[in-house]
Amino acid sequence: MAQSDENWWREGIFYQVYPRSFQDSDGDGVGDLAGILRRLPYIKSLGVDAVWLSPIFPSPMADFGYDISDYTGIEPLFGTMEDFDALLAAAHDNGLKLILDLVPNHTSDQHPWFVESRSSRDNPKRDWYVWRDPAPDGGVPNNWLSEFGGSAWAFDETTGQYYYHAFLAQQPDLNWRNPEVRAAIYDVMRFWLERGVDGFRVDVIWHLIKDAEFRDNPPNPHYVEGRPPNEKILTQYSTDQDEVHDVIAEMRRVTDAYSARVLIGEIYLPLHRLMAYYGNDLTGAQMPFNFALLSTFWSARSIEKIIEDYEKALPRGAWPNWVLGNHDRPRVASRVGPEQARVAAMLLLTLRGTPTLYYGDEIGMHQLAIAPEDVRDPFEKNVPGIGVGRDGCRTPMQWDFSQFGGFSEVRPWLPLPEDHIHENVVNLEADTRSILSLYKRLIALRKSSPPLASGDYHPIAAQGDLLIYRREAAGRSMIVVLNLGPEPIAVTTSAIRFGSEILLSTFLDREGEKLEGVLDLRGNEGVIVAPPA
Repeated sequence: MAQSDENWWREGIFYQVYPRSFQDSDGDGVGDLAGILRRLPYIKSLGVDAVWLSPIFPSPMADFGYDISDYTGIEPLFGTMEDFDALLAAAHDNGLKLILDLVPNHTSDQHPWFVESRSSRDNPKRDWYVWRDPAPDGGVPNNWLSEFGGSAWAFDETTGQYYYHAFLAQQPDLNWRNPEVRAAIYDVMRFWLERGVDGFRVDVIWHLIKDAEFRDNPPNPHYVEGRPPNEKILTQYSTDQDEVHDVIAEMRRVTDAYSARVLIGEIYLPLHRLMAYYGNDLTGAQMPFNFALLSTFWSARSIEKIIEDYEKALPRGAWPNWVLGNHDRPRVASRVGPEQARVAAMLLLTLRGTPTLYYGDEIGMHQLAIAPEDVRDPFEKNVPGIGVGRDGCRTPMQWDFSQFGGFSEVRPWLPLPEDHIHENVVNLEADTRSILSLYKRLIALRKSSPPLASGDYHPIAAQGDLLIYRREAAGRSMIVVLNLGPEPIAVTTSAIRFGSEILLSTFLDREGEKLEGVLDLRGNEGVIVAPPA
């Protein structure tokens, strides 16, 4: 992959690093930039092309970096700007792109912009945030709810108005209808682009524009007790407004002014709404993140339908993408089970479209149950006991079998599971049939095979627990056969021709095996097959 290729992200593989949890270099129990630099050879060894860093900017850490107090600095907990520059240079020297997490929907309440905004009603930055008078009864302006529980409105005693916060009260929303706000954030983007970053993953991009009339959101008729309380209403007026696409097109023009950059949008929306984020004539986000695999029922027919619907919905010329895990959702190995985690890896790395890996998934890290005294996540603290906590998917990377997993010399900010003694990079690198070895083999095969890297997707009819599809490019094809169940299956489809050869099995023990028209799959096994030339 040429580093200067404008469309490098199409055939690229992205790897998300949660900086707090990747590698501690200074003995404070929290990961940092120098730690990521130290582990860059490992990331390169995986074969990925780009590293996406969750926020590293100065922050009071109310939401662990998603509450930014300075968009153009580095949080001292993570290091210095010199540390960042060293990491960026080393990444580029190793052929890796570096993607930053841009959080433009809200700032910290300690950001100088908000400090000014709340100081008086006539401050020049008052309109940089979303302020409203109390309702006639003195209460909140409308019924909008915070994603993290409770009303989305916080009252400011000094000025007698409410400000809007889609998340924590310490995360006031910027007013994206104000052209000065837009210009300020675009300047932030240029600051980092000039420094050499290769693009942005834009946090909660569908939240940026709110209804101009601040109408009440309608109730959710499908709300189920025990779900997060913010789901009691539909976000019809507080998110996904049509005008947001003008903003995203402006952001895209900022990145397009620089060579070979990418704009990625975080969007949790139904498929038909997600597609709008590619923009008219593909002038929006190059990759509106597709999170369908994060929440689907793990069955062959469910996944087959998701792929079919997604492929059909894509605008002409749009490039798909797939995500199996991130810092907000339970670990894939816990969602689908450790046996199916291998099948999930093969699925992710053989579908058409750019895959994003979440750190630790490649070693099978699971969702850790966090004891009440160890909870750090503000979401869990605000809405306890219903399973919304995100700490369990943010635990430290398991590098080796030492007391703190090779992550730190001291007790980490979040605990490690006891099984890190066995399930760690050192052990799994030594095992040629480990899940880590599987990830590396899958990535290498994808990168060396045009059908997997950029070929067309063709589903093949199957029943039960079988998911089968063909990837095809330039007259070459590969068949992917996945058993999403625990029982063995004999596959007799005509796609498996006499003389076909197994290129890779999720068990890493069948390479080169010739097939005589029938493929016998073990339970929880996936294979990639090449038909005879």
